[in-house]
Amino acid sequence: MNLKEYYKYYLTLHQHPKCRLLHFVGQWVTILFTIFILYNWYWFLIPLIPFVIYPFAWSGHYFFEGNKPAAFVNPLYAKLSSTQSG
Repeated sequence: MNLKEYYKYYLTLHQHPKCRLLHFVGQWVTILFTIFILYNWYWFLIPLIPFVIYPFAWSGHYFFEGNKPAAFVNPLYAKLSSTQSG
């Protein structure tokens, strides 16, 4: 499966508005957390970055979509798909 095909699959996993909202909030919290780390030179916190976004994203899938997160199938394509606008 190439990225274009995967993106179509990715969209089917993100239909519920609350799931999309949780992904949006998670992305921004992660960006702000990363800025905080870099600004304060708290390099030791870098490994925690994935633990900031995934609870937001995964809870959207489990509680609202009722499906498995795309990152479980192909983490790289899932991350690339999350940055596409359509």
